[in-house]
Amino acid sequence: MLAAVALSPQAPAHADESAARERISFNADWRFVKGEPAGDVGAAAFDDSRWRQLDLPHDFGIEGPFKQEYEGETGKLPWWGVAWYRKHFTAPAGDAGRQVFLDIDGAMSHATVFLNGQKVGGWPYGYSSFRLELTPYLKPGAHNVLAVRIDNPPDSSRWYPGGGIYRNVWLVKTAPLHVAHNGVYVLTPAVSADAATVEVRATVDNQGAEAEAKVATAIYALDASGRRSGAPLAQAPASAAAKIAAGKQALLTQTLQLPRPQLWSLRARHRYVAVTTVTAGERVVDVVETPFGVRTIAFDAARGFLLNGERVMLQGVSQHHDLGALGAALNLRALERQFEILQQMGVNAIRTTHNPPAPELLELADRMGMLIIVEAFDAWRIPKTSNDYATLYDAWHEKDLRAMVRRDRNHPSVIAWSIGNEIMEQGQPEGWKVAVHLADIVRGEDRTRPTTGGFNKINSGYDGFQTAIDVFGYNYKPAEYGRLHQSAPQLPLYGSETSSTVSSRGEYFFPVSDDKSKGAFNFQVSSYDLTAPPWAWSPDVEFAGLDNNPFVAGEFVWTGFDYLGEPTPYNDDATNVFNFTDPAQQQAAAKELAELRKIKMPSRSSYFGIVDLAGFKKDRFYLYQARWRPELPMAHLLPHWNWPERVGQVTPVHLYTSGDEAELFLNGQSLGRKQRGPREYRLRWDDVVYQPGTLRAVVYKQGKPWAEDTVRTTGAAAKLRLAADRSALSADGKDLSFVTLTITDKDGLAVPRTHNKVKFAVSGPAELIATDNGDATSHVSFQSAERPAYNGLALAIVRTRAGQGGKIVVTATSEGLGSAKVELSSKP
Repeated sequence: MLAAVALSPQAPAHADESAARERISFNADWRFVKGEPAGDVGAAAFDDSRWRQLDLPHDFGIEGPFKQEYEGETGKLPWWGVAWYRKHFTAPAGDAGRQVFLDIDGAMSHATVFLNGQKVGGWPYGYSSFRLELTPYLKPGAHNVLAVRIDNPPDSSRWYPGGGIYRNVWLVKTAPLHVAHNGVYVLTPAVSADAATVEVRATVDNQGAEAEAKVATAIYALDASGRRSGAPLAQAPASAAAKIAAGKQALLTQTLQLPRPQLWSLRARHRYVAVTTVTAGERVVDVVETPFGVRTIAFDAARGFLLNGERVMLQGVSQHHDLGALGAALNLRALERQFEILQQMGVNAIRTTHNPPAPELLELADRMGMLIIVEAFDAWRIPKTSNDYATLYDAWHEKDLRAMVRRDRNHPSVIAWSIGNEIMEQGQPEGWKVAVHLADIVRGEDRTRPTTGGFNKINSGYDGFQTAIDVFGYNYKPAEYGRLHQSAPQLPLYGSETSSTVSSRGEYFFPVSDDKSKGAFNFQVSSYDLTAPPWAWSPDVEFAGLDNNPFVAGEFVWTGFDYLGEPTPYNDDATNVFNFTDPAQQQAAAKELAELRKIKMPSRSSYFGIVDLAGFKKDRFYLYQARWRPELPMAHLLPHWNWPERVGQVTPVHLYTSGDEAELFLNGQSLGRKQRGPREYRLRWDDVVYQPGTLRAVVYKQGKPWAEDTVRTTGAAAKLRLAADRSALSADGKDLSFVTLTITDKDGLAVPRTHNKVKFAVSGPAELIATDNGDATSHVSFQSAERPAYNGLALAIVRTRAGQGGKIVVTATSEGLGSAKVELSSKP
């Protein structure tokens, strides 16, 4: 399968000034209120002077408060209900005679837009990006009021979805004759070392009088920052004129030869830009720039996934869209930080579960080298919750699917389109026909990538889904890879959702058991990484399933980061408590959970993540790093070594390492040298008797020293330490610094079992916008400046002020531990 793909939003370029395309951020200076005010809220004359003033993107749900009575599955935050956003602006007189559009990248959900009291339109699916035309309602040269009503229904999600206009908003202005919304599609049907054939399909929309249109195309290289550089590398002169009637569209195609193409890959993210110029007569009326990449992809039933002809194992994670303490509101730096942490672990792929992502995620993937499976839906006609996508399916599924593919089909990072996740139509006699229908819609928009889905109920042989899609995603079935391959040897296969191990950072419960139903206690889960829900597995089991079946293309672990909602095993539904396969144990577990609820609120966020909600690495991070980055010398010991109550008791020690052999020492005495055996992914010393001191592992690879790790018994908590992920910031009002607080002893060693309350403060041209600690049981407001550390760590998120440069000082204080400071700087 060959594909060339482009990426990011189509941007303005170099048209005549009177017709130049403009794309303007429309995020600033909105008014907001939660609820349904009395009166005609959409009308221009409505008084919103007392409403809250804010900038977009905005998630009203993350502001809380947390409440016991809210569902645990969706984060115990108030994300549902009606909310209004209003924006006052003056439209330039020059907008007369132009087409003016509003582009909303995401509004959660059931958005309805009004301009000057007139209903413009709307879009119900909160994850879709959409465009509405404002031209008929706009007053050029005068005051205008744009209003957006959000109506987010309860019980519409299985996780925390957020609420409000949570992605970017744009105002787009064009001439009446212009390239349609997401109207340029770039393909490379043939790629060789000497040349790439580049086919550029441009849909031209005519909203004026009948006109004759031509298009011309030039291709340039993009530099690392995404800017056009150098002279054109290929050009196609103006096409033959196409007569386009008023209100109609025309598809104009040009084919170019790009000499000696530099291929996009995970390590060399070469990109190009196709510049499409539309002319009417001798006048340029529109210019659109479409970034893209040249590469080939294929899924092969025997060889897995191929990028540019070479096998690439999919080392993937599934990701929900929230950004932890920032909620669902998009922030580019927060998303970039997630990518950086995942890539440190060795991640090379993300499945956007279970919905289309923000467009910025795909831009980052193109720029940073990440493979993406874009997923459309969590439900089709049969619901999972009473108000989920099933209520929209019949009227909106085709619009949503086409919008998703058209927006994202030029990204080189996108390798497949997923039509759904664990949909309830599995097992239904006619369910496969729905899959065929959806896959055909996708293929009608893009045949350069396969269709796929995440399936979990294909347990009784052929049922139609195996041929409805092009590549089969299997959820939590590592033992069945071989059976499925035998039944459908022509079908490419990957683990679309794997493992679902649960753990809490820094928590270790004893005795340690390999029974996956053990290890959950008092709303936390042991970090020995052996605990999983009934349907799931430890990472080791999935690794063995992949190694035993080398035809599988790879896996997407559930999940990369913890996320808001779905706090399995502590959902409100007691049937999610472990041991439910035994009725007596289930009854006892439900009783225990009921008692716990009397003294402690159930959890707000998941335990599935390899990284916790604050972005702190759990032990599992190093187990995956050891597998996914075998060339990296690394070793990681667990647990910590502060156990005064366990002196003389067995305290098992596990080692995650990319080496193949290791010797463990406690206070200088060898506890044995172990060699990794076949299908063994961690080294274990299960009979270590605890005594305070120093635990040290010396690791070898092929008989040579490779890496070391040491954990020590620390002194008492004595002081604080602050460290910023970035100290040089942009004063754009969006840039962030993530500042980690660590509680240490007098020698600077992190003290692992500390929960001291910490207060953060910021001085200078920045503000503290959120705090967290990664504790799934914490119900402290994310906006609070005070927060207890969780197992020695806490996080402060600092945002710059727009246009204000200078020194920024972040301070943390804690009673009995003094204070710590870190300096940052921002530049306009």
